[in-house]
Amino acid sequence: MSRFHELRVSGIAKLTPNAVAITFQIPEDLRDQFEFVAGQYITIRHTLDGEELRRAYSISSATGANSITIGVKKVPGGQFSVYANDVLREGDILEIMPPEGRFVFEPGQKAVNVVAFAAGSGITPIMSIAQEVLNANQENKLVLVYGNQNKEETMFLDEIRELSEKYTDRFFVYYLFSRAREENSLFGRIDTSTVNFITRNKFKEMDFHAAYICGPEQMIDLVHETLIAGGMDRERIHTELFTTPISDSAPIEHQNGLTEVTVTLDDEVFTFQMNKEAILLDAILDEDIDAPYSCQGGVCSTCIAKVTEGQVVMDQNQILTDSEMEEGLILTCQSHPTTGTLKIDYDDV
Repeated sequence: MSRFHELRVSGIAKLTPNAVAITFQIPEDLRDQFEFVAGQYITIRHTLDGEELRRAYSISSATGANSITIGVKKVPGGQFSVYANDVLREGDILEIMPPEGRFVFEPGQKAVNVVAFAAGSGITPIMSIAQEVLNANQENKLVLVYGNQNKEETMFLDEIRELSEKYTDRFFVYYLFSRAREENSLFGRIDTSTVNFITRNKFKEMDFHAAYICGPEQMIDLVHETLIAGGMDRERIHTELFTTPISDSAPIEHQNGLTEVTVTLDDEVFTFQMNKEAILLDAILDEDIDAPYSCQGGVCSTCIAKVTEGQVVMDQNQILTDSEMEEGLILTCQSHPTTGTLKIDYDDV
């Protein structure tokens, strides 16, 4: 199920002092599997110092190419991000899972206006989305609001400039810097006043068909609430969280006792017992079942399965909609059984 493929690094470009763009060439026999929709991500599996690491990184490149590019920002103390920035070289091979994700833009027949808000490395999927929006229809327009500490730490700055020069009348960029004052940019962070300035002042005549927000949780929540308060329909707003959410609510009290779990994966059925206090995905992996997963923090959608019998409770959920949960979909990395028996199906997702 965790269908990883070995891909060769065909290019590494320095984006900032602490971020690189990594490009993988897609062999001809894998191109169908690695076709992606703008906004999706890949999962990388790599072993460092005897420890298997899995990391999800959004694709920044345009669709339709024979390569995939991701942006990796170095995180202090981070294992793979430090390796990617300081050690990884062109020609190296990494194990990659085909693209996944629901934070996507799929072009239709009609022209659309899109507004996007990104902070820091949250620009990565927005880069792919921006190119898709602008390439798909000569009447499409996109407004980008992009926040960083300073210009030096702004990922994909040159690529954004190129898009601005190519689509001068359809692509509008507003930079915000929280620690530096720059000409032709705003000072501070993306906040309520920024959102209203863009949507209700500078572009008040533009009817936005969709909004895309990517970055830290606090920024996402603020922009989301401000857009709704300004009259945008909730279903038009798409969000992607780049860090594991921190909940202010009281922790969920998990039940004691054992649950008999039945897992359907790749047309095989596995049955085992687990403690209800344990995380479902951890218990599955402890049984040497090759279930799909990546972030293990409830941020990506790699570990989704469907409950066909029994019930679970999730610690966090930033991915699934209410209707999807009503259908029985769960994030196995956040789930704890609450019933004596539980049946889940990875194949029926």
